[in-house]
Amino acid sequence: MKKLVFLALSFLIIVSCKDKSDKPAKLILADSSGNINQLSVVMDNGLWEGQVGDALRDNLAAPVEGLPQEEPLFSLSQIPPETFSGFVRRSRIFLKVEKGNDSLAIIRDQFATPQTGIVITGQNQQQIIDRINASSDSIIDVLKATEIKEKQRRIGKSPKSDEELEETFGVSMKFPTAYRYAAQEDNFIWIRKEIPKGLMEILVYEVPLKTIDNDSSVIANIVKMRDSIGEKYIPGPVEGSYMITEEAYAPYLFETKIDGHFAYETRGTWEVNNAYMAGPFVNYAIKDEENNRYIIAEGFIFRPASSKRDHVFELDAILKTLKFASK
Repeated sequence: MKKLVFLALSFLIIVSCKDKSDKPAKLILADSSGNINQLSVVMDNGLWEGQVGDALRDNLAAPVEGLPQEEPLFSLSQIPPETFSGFVRRSRIFLKVEKGNDSLAIIRDQFATPQTGIVITGQNQQQIIDRINASSDSIIDVLKATEIKEKQRRIGKSPKSDEELEETFGVSMKFPTAYRYAAQEDNFIWIRKEIPKGLMEILVYEVPLKTIDNDSSVIANIVKMRDSIGEKYIPGPVEGSYMITEEAYAPYLFETKIDGHFAYETRGTWEVNNAYMAGPFVNYAIKDEENNRYIIAEGFIFRPASSKRDHVFELDAILKTLKFASK
């Protein structure tokens, strides 16, 4: 009897060990790395220096819309395939060009986490170029979404209290402790962060639906709204001056969603009348039909003679965290 029990236990141990060994080991990925909007491009030197590289630069390093000076959507860093290994493969976003059947694939967390890779293949250079040109908008959207999410993750490490926003507008927003409340009047809140050689600003306020939703042009209504807020709340350095939308160029207008709500996204340049001050802004007019209003969340930068892309990107990431308390 003891012998039978021993044999049974031995069988169970063998089966248990076998079950464990049959299960694939869970791969532990390293943390991804890289500056925000730094895109690693994995391709042969010859392709990079030729028309394929030109197509990538024309699309992925095109100027960011709404900035007063040209700055690229992504900072591209080319890496030959043979050196794409080890630490280099931990880039948070990368794009790889290979010879093969015409295709485009999105891969997630292959070498690190979080990580998004785009793999473009074609049988010849022209096919690769055509694929890049045809898919550039989708590629940009995927990569920007990854970078926005990463920026929001970093912001969430040291969040500032947003009780004033919740009490005043019934919305929440995540922004870091480097920002402070600069002004609060009626239904208007101004949040500020000081940076080297400049300032980063966030405005939150509300307007009735009819302010934007009327028979006039939407972009004209948004410009009129911005200028009235600037005149009322945002004075310039000399008496009688205030912030307005730059008159020389019309802003870019898009449609999007914030927290599931329809929103107008406006990007352009602000200036101060009667003063030499200007910079980029991004404005979201978020429709709240339940309360017959638009919540306006805007960010703008004052940083003369310096790059502004990554600062606008940070503001964009913050504004997109806006949520309505009722949800």
